[in-house]
Amino acid sequence: MNEFDGQLSALVSNSPVQRLDNPFSESVPIQLLLKRDDLLHPLVSGNKWRKLKYNLLAAHEQGQNTLLTFGGAYSNHLYATAAAGRALDFRTIGIVRGDELAERPLNETLAFCQACGMHLHFVSRDEYRRKDTPDFLAELTTQFGSCYVLPEGGTNELAIRGTAEIMPELMAQLGYLPNYVCCPVGTGGTVAGLAQSAPEETTVLGFMALKIPAADGLNGWTQMVDYHFGGYAKTKPALLDFIRAFEYKNRVLLEQIYTGKMLYGIYDLARQGYFSENATVVAVHTGGLQGRSNELDMDLFSS
Repeated sequence: MNEFDGQLSALVSNSPVQRLDNPFSESVPIQLLLKRDDLLHPLVSGNKWRKLKYNLLAAHEQGQNTLLTFGGAYSNHLYATAAAGRALDFRTIGIVRGDELAERPLNETLAFCQACGMHLHFVSRDEYRRKDTPDFLAELTTQFGSCYVLPEGGTNELAIRGTAEIMPELMAQLGYLPNYVCCPVGTGGTVAGLAQSAPEETTVLGFMALKIPAADGLNGWTQMVDYHFGGYAKTKPALLDFIRAFEYKNRVLLEQIYTGKMLYGIYDLARQGYFSENATVVAVHTGGLQGRSNELDMDLFSS
């Protein structure tokens, strides 16, 4: 292990599997376990760490000292990239969707990125749509110099290599094959990694956080489209009430954008009899707690 590998290993903690006995307000006939990727790192948590791991190694091997990536004003990926850059001495540049934001006070996510040393470059929404085109990337390289480019959300082949490690790690921790493994879906990098490494006996369910049509021809996973609560970052009182009750009962913090929606979906499906009796269902907590709504804040863990 070289020095940089050691730095990466030292950056993160373990991700245990937590059994949740009777986790919901209504009893359901499944055995629910939570894969606690939210505990990997307080800032570079969950699937963001998994996605960044091999990209950070590649950037280091290529001699790059600058990471350039893309995101919206509340991007977990920008947040995690900025934190990882500060911890590992990478310069970071965030291309932020919405040039109107340059004239406004920074929200908590962007203020954190800036505090970590990330240079925020605001572009119009039309420009942002060009983010994957060679011409736009060439313009950015001309402006900012040589850099290692990470896509929006951090999903690429190296990211999927990282998220594919969740499944064998989980099976080693359990000592048996779960019937179902569930995760939230944004750009799809985490569920793709899970599906890539899942045995035939385990069904992978991806709970969509975005309001999009169901896709055809998924590679090894099942798309659950009924629990987006109106679309990306949208919520409803029923979801917030569910999250508050879950947090109080299980002493685990959630957020309303990804993991909260997935757990609500698991609960609803279990009530409907979707899972076989006493099925083992593992839910991957993908972190992202910096996106937690202020509406959820309360003294959760008091008696």
